Amino acid sequence: MSLENESTVDERIKEESRVAQLMKRPELGAVAGALLVAIFFLFTADGSMFTLSGIINVLSPAAQLGILAIAAALLMIGGEFDLSIGSMVAFAGLIFGFCVVNFELPLILAIPITLILAAGVGSINGQIVLRTGLPSFIVTLAFLFILRGLSLVGLKAATGGSTQLRGIREAVEGDPLVPFFSGDAFTGFFQWAASMGWIDTFRSGLPKVPGIPVEILWFLGLAALATYVLLKTPAGNWIFAAGGDKNAASNSGVPVRKVKVALFMLTAGCAALLAITQVLDAGSTDARRGFMKEFEAIIAAVIGGCLLTGGYGSAIGAFFGSIIFGMVVIGLTYTDIDQDWFQVFLGSMLLLAVIFNNAIRKRVTGER
Repeated sequence: MSLENESTVDERIKEESRVAQLMKRPELGAVAGALLVAIFFLFTADGSMFTLSGIINVLSPAAQLGILAIAAALLMIGGEFDLSIGSMVAFAGLIFGFCVVNFELPLILAIPITLILAAGVGSINGQIVLRTGLPSFIVTLAFLFILRGLSLVGLKAATGGSTQLRGIREAVEGDPLVPFFSGDAFTGFFQWAASMGWIDTFRSGLPKVPGIPVEILWFLGLAALATYVLLKTPAGNWIFAAGGDKNAASNSGVPVRKVKVALFMLTAGCAALLAITQVLDAGSTDARRGFMKEFEAIIAAVIGGCLLTGGYGSAIGAFFGSIIFGMVVIGLTYTDIDQDWFQVFLGSMLLLAVIFNNAIRKRVTGER
């Protein structure tokens, strides 16, 4: 065998080092960013930030954003955007409020109705994008205003001029499904841990952290499920293929249209899920709910490694992107730093993430 052939064979059987494989992981930037942000606050924030109550305070806004960001990440991997998810939170809150207050429906009916109607709007988004060939950015931007406007008009019509619908907590009082969507979980365990002296308590003996907020559990469960689907199922392969090259994917038998419509329905459904948890916690809904969350969700997904061009990304990356958001938005309250720096940080993180992800994309594809 000639030296040239040996060189060719060696190149083909050459294995990448673990470092090289790690560098290609889409969530690498988000994990590194989370560590850097944690180290920054370790030196600048009050020590109470890293107590159990401080960690829960960080995870709560991270979870609320993460429910949206993980769905947005899957849609971006599939090659599309949804800028209407923030407005969908308000619109779904309106639907849910109508169901439990105006129509006095139990949660076993109100929750499925809200999720189904939200998914229906997501399906309309997807169908318009696919049938017209218009960019999803434009279509969902239009629905951002449509849904926000419908929320305003609907609430005013239902309340006689107010943009807030109250009485939700009273309407669902005693419903057996409330603990699955509102409040804290594992309260008995936390009370027991407090009695054992394992966690901090008030002078009354009650634990400073009464339990784990339910939205955190939804966040963790959704991240785990999305990761499993992406990495272990044919549907995950279809999502990557649809976002990478939809024509090649379609020619290979991937149901590209169904995948994309399903992803639009997922983002709308996750927005509705967030709306249900927020409305039950607050006891009311209003037209400003979810304002600007669409941009924060996309930023978290991009920080998590999703490419704007589709076909590359990670649910775990969006998970850590949301954790970064939570650490910064809450961490600044534990420091003497002006909280308005949060938006500067968010924009800077987006720019750095896009630059980093672009470099990773070139490394993966071999593009120069």
